[in-house]
Amino acid sequence: MLVYDTAAERNPNVLKTCRKYLHWTQRSVFQGELSDAQYRALTSALTAAIDPTYDSIVTYTARSPDLVETSTLGVSLGGPGDIL
Repeated sequence: MLVYDTAAERNPNVLKTCRKYLHWTQRSVFQGELSDAQYRALTSALTAAIDPTYDSIVTYTARSPDLVETSTLGVSLGGPGDIL
């Protein structure tokens, strides 16, 4: 899982980068499974796209599908569609 909080002018680039690798689930939240190489490529691209003194991107890693539970309150945005 990945969540981000970036300046408005960088949001489109961060969104586009995340959508290449993960499923968009809610405004600035993405989820999906990545190989180690994909994770390195994603974090490298995001590091180049943000201002590390202002922007924040947090990733969460689940060690097992059995240890992850999700539920939605309110409107479900996005979904498990194809990765762009």
